[in-house]
Amino acid sequence: MISMSFAAAAQPFLKRAVQAIPNPNFTLLNHKFPPSSFLAPLTSTGTVGICHMAQAIKGDSEVLPKGTGERGSIEEVKHILEMAKRASLRREVLHTDFLTPPVLKDAMVIIEKLADVKVVAQGGYPEAERCRLSVGHPEALTTDPDIVAALSISGNFGFQPCSHGDFLGSILGTGIVRDKLGDILLQGEKGAHVLVVPELVDFLTMSLEKVGNVPVTCKRMPLIALEYEPPKTKTFKTVEASMRIDSIASAGFKISRSKLVGLISDGDVRVNWVTVTKNNTTIRSGDMISVSGKGRLKIGEVNETKKGKFAVELIRFL
Repeated sequence: MISMSFAAAAQPFLKRAVQAIPNPNFTLLNHKFPPSSFLAPLTSTGTVGICHMAQAIKGDSEVLPKGTGERGSIEEVKHILEMAKRASLRREVLHTDFLTPPVLKDAMVIIEKLADVKVVAQGGYPEAERCRLSVGHPEALTTDPDIVAALSISGNFGFQPCSHGDFLGSILGTGIVRDKLGDILLQGEKGAHVLVVPELVDFLTMSLEKVGNVPVTCKRMPLIALEYEPPKTKTFKTVEASMRIDSIASAGFKISRSKLVGLISDGDVRVNWVTVTKNNTTIRSGDMISVSGKGRLKIGEVNETKKGKFAVELIRFL
């Protein structure tokens, strides 16, 4: 069990974004945490679970990530682009934290237009949604960097089932930030498998004691031992007067529109992993809506009816 002194010591380092660390490796009660535990890029030198692999040699054009979405996502993609250029110029390999699918996709498309840049995306298993990117010159990035680790969180969940949100909340409750976590694969009564940055494996194995009210054991596991099943879904249709998020999401999650509006006001509603702040945000086919405590909803085929309404296919993740 982790002592209170260790948790108190680790908390401030894990919660805030550190801009500069004088000592490249610092120690918390005999546990070393390199800068990679807190900063997006770091230099590293093979693991399985490649989402994509691309090598760009198409000419060094100055590409700006236009139309990539919200300002935060655009800035994140720009940062990755600058990282890729720097890594190629210095003949080194740099890594991001775990990225959301939209940022991952936009970054991959843009990096493919750079000369002498190789990029590898890894999430721990082939179908991973959240992945880390490794970027560098082809001569430097010759193997798949070992930048993703897997944890097995086990406990007696037979009488107290826990959701994805329960596991996520408990892990974040230890003090680490979301970007250090990849996918969470639920294992039913056995618990869950979680992808993380390797630098935080020791910290989590010591600090994670409960998920919900269930005592748990957390230990590292090989990536090849991950158990993954496609998520269970339920598909149904609704006919709505508009494609506003308050209309579509309330129908998809079976809650009143007023309650959905309240969730939006509280910052609990996201579209394509970006927080929504306006009730009249327009939803399109292919969008992913997530609501804290409710789960996720994907927008399928959309057709306009003869009366000018919208027949929407909704795919609810169970």
